[in-house]
Amino acid sequence: QVQLVESGGGLVQAGGSLRLSCAASGRTFTSYTMAWFRQAPGLAPGKEREFVARISWSGASTVYSDSVKGRFTISRDNAKNTVYLQMNSLKPDDTAVYYCAGTRVVTTAPALYDDWGQGTQVTVSS
Repeated sequence: QVQLVESGGGLVQAGGSLRLSCAASGRTFTSYTMAWFRQAPGLAPGKEREFVARISWSGASTVYSDSVKGRFTISRDNAKNTVYLQMNSLKPDDTAVYYCAGTRVVTTAPALYDDWGQGTQVTVSS
């Protein structure tokens, strides 16, 4: 099991940037696929969190949702047990609680992620 703690959220104007961090503890972090998901305000109960980006255990492979491709970059530093999400050209539609998550499989499905952080709020004003 991996414990995850996100940080770096905040309030930013449209067009601005933020960098989220996710600090992990646990010996299995380096073998985990890591991802960022987000949950917009007012999301209907039972609706899945939205996939944002995923990175393989080695960092060699990344996948992004169409809505963030070209604006967001996911990376990881296994020596520091940390995953990052660099968010540029932010839009009001990016407003959400952002969660990092880990899994032993290669997937974008939130239901298949075993470990989750508590989330960090990102608010983008117009």
